[in-house]
Amino acid sequence: MMLWMFATLIIFYSARFFSSKFKNPINNPLLVSICVLIPVLMVLHIPYSTYFHDNFILNYLLEPSVVALAYPLYAQLHQIRQHWRVIMFGCLLGSIMSMVTGTLIALFFGATPELAATILPKSITTPLAMAVSHELGGEPSITAIVVVLAGLFGAIGGMPLAKLLRITHPTAKGLTMGTTSHALGTAAAAENDFQEGAFSSLALVICGIITSILAPFLYPLLLL
Repeated sequence: MMLWMFATLIIFYSARFFSSKFKNPINNPLLVSICVLIPVLMVLHIPYSTYFHDNFILNYLLEPSVVALAYPLYAQLHQIRQHWRVIMFGCLLGSIMSMVTGTLIALFFGATPELAATILPKSITTPLAMAVSHELGGEPSITAIVVVLAGLFGAIGGMPLAKLLRITHPTAKGLTMGTTSHALGTAAAAENDFQEGAFSSLALVICGIITSILAPFLYPLLLL
């Protein structure tokens, strides 16, 4: 049976319709869907294993959907070639700052090294974040939750913050969203502007690679 897959799709597209009618960063389709689905599952006592099994098709489509991000990158190839130095420097600095700030804040508030390792890869896409967390001795399942929360905060607050700071250039906004809020930020950027979505998807990929490479070397230094 795929009852819960159809229920998930209906709730998500209803939330998306609601979001299109009432423009507000809080009306994020994913956030609204989560707020509706979790109470329903809890009230009906539906185990996670049942829900996960019913949604196996959606889970399978996650990986091809990442590949689909190549199209907006191709469409902006001329811009990427023109600004590749800025892109690489911004992604490198953003990745390092994301790892350093998240980990140091966690340690400052008394987190264990295991929890700090769990939080460190919070700003990259979920599959990579879980792999990095596992390699550092963290808890991948908790990392997945932290990644979703980071993405939601970026998707909801990223554009209003850019407006507040008077950041208007599509390249800057896109790179910022992709660097800090991975796929959820990229989705929000793409809905706002095609070019922003392209640069956000580029940052998503580059920052995932940078974090995967640097995390094993940076994490021990942060524990000193």
